[in-house]
Amino acid sequence: MKQRVKRWIFGMLGKDPEAVVAIFCTGEPEACRRMTEEVRALVPDRRHFVVTESNWDEMRRTLKRYRIGLAPVLLGGKASALRRAAYRLAPHKILAYNSRLERHHLRLNLASFLFWRGVAADRIYLRPWWWPWPRRESSSAPTGDRVWEGRPCSPERRRVAVLSPYFPYPLSHGGAVRIWNLLREISREFDVELFAFTDGPQLPAADLEPVLAYCARIVLVEKPRYREPRWATLLPPEVHEFRSPAMRHAIARERGSFGFERLQVEYTQLAEYAGDILVEHDVTFDLYGQIARRARTLSTWWDWFRWRRFETRAARRYKNVVVMSPKDAEMLRPYAAARVVENGVDLDRFTPLPETPGQRLLFIGSFRHFPNIVAFRFFTERVWPLLRDKFPALTLTVVAGPDHELYWRSFTATPAPAVTDERIHLAGFVADVRPLYAEANLVLVPTTVSAGTNVKVLEAMAMERAVVSTSSGAAGLGLLHGHSVWIADTAEAFAAGIATLIADPERRAHIARAALLHAKRNFDWLAIGEKQRELLLGEK
Repeated sequence: MKQRVKRWIFGMLGKDPEAVVAIFCTGEPEACRRMTEEVRALVPDRRHFVVTESNWDEMRRTLKRYRIGLAPVLLGGKASALRRAAYRLAPHKILAYNSRLERHHLRLNLASFLFWRGVAADRIYLRPWWWPWPRRESSSAPTGDRVWEGRPCSPERRRVAVLSPYFPYPLSHGGAVRIWNLLREISREFDVELFAFTDGPQLPAADLEPVLAYCARIVLVEKPRYREPRWATLLPPEVHEFRSPAMRHAIARERGSFGFERLQVEYTQLAEYAGDILVEHDVTFDLYGQIARRARTLSTWWDWFRWRRFETRAARRYKNVVVMSPKDAEMLRPYAAARVVENGVDLDRFTPLPETPGQRLLFIGSFRHFPNIVAFRFFTERVWPLLRDKFPALTLTVVAGPDHELYWRSFTATPAPAVTDERIHLAGFVADVRPLYAEANLVLVPTTVSAGTNVKVLEAMAMERAVVSTSSGAAGLGLLHGHSVWIADTAEAFAAGIATLIADPERRAHIARAALLHAKRNFDWLAIGEKQRELLLGEK
């Protein structure tokens, strides 16, 4: 009876009683394609109509005969007449997708407004701790820790500890490379205990074994889950992300049981753990200052202000602050007497190999560090178009590190990197990058914002490969443009530098040889390890 009444009512209105799905393609073609596929899978038992700018006139007449039960649209980008048409046709049936391809049913409420304005779905319901009304989510910190015994201790060696925001193996990014190599160097004279955060409860045994070879003990604590709006705290959100009662308890317990004399804290966001040596892998307020000068928004200014406030106060509290370059030391001079302990390269592992003819480019940059995402977009969107037609044999390999799509979604408004050129190969984690350096003819460092120094530049130098870099990408390494590196800061200059060196193997080889000699003189981990040990021995 109910179905007959329904058919009669919609028959009087001239419409088919069965609801249909009208998918409005109001954005990038690839995102619309993925949205369409997902909607077809979500609602397989309904008839689907795909509406585009090109077929809208026809579809407008067709849809008049149907009742729209669901109207998916893609938000973002430019204003769209097609999107406005969807709102008019089915105002209560809009399934909105953002550019990350997160979906949300639009309603007349605050959550829908925030989603429509571009707030990521997992942050819509976040509220500060001081929020007076009920909260949907809250931060949590896992309890307990896990301990592994490694190399036997010796009564002849002093004991020290290192605190890291991540486990430094595998060597998937520059910070892990530095910490792992310096653990090896410290272990020559000390018994080392490593405290590290992990992203989950388990860690592969294959990752533990190389570090246990140099550490007497490893203590792992699961990273807290911080669920607060990033704007809502005076402290940088990254500081809150590592506030762990379990880690504080583990450090206090091990100070008594293991008996370490000194605690070296890696990275500024861990400075609240109050060790003896603070290692600034980069001057973070410098990085956010570069971003603020480029974007000039309230959000970027706020990030810079709170990082500068926190970092300068932290530097004042530590007796010893370690930085990567004289430039970083100069920036911290008003706040601390910083000591330079450079990044380095394993010259026994990264050895020169003959270059084979070709036009192969290589960019290594883990997406867990957002400047590498900015660099990737700068190169693929602005530099590559200037080169691809002039050099049809040119190829690019990008090593984006583990979980690169996850980090991409966190830092951008898109679900995945848009790589449409088959000559660009995007790889995730690569256990051994040496074969990629060996195959490359040029190594690229297109970072438009950067702080500290880049380990990937040092690895390329040790492998005797010429590097084309921005000024920030090669900062702090003492390299000279045209002699040991090619420096270019605009898209046009970067493309011209690549074109010049790809077409001139002799000049490329000259730069590579000069860079290799510079690496051998200044960036051997053996010499840098001696500086690290002197710092620990000199602490009284």
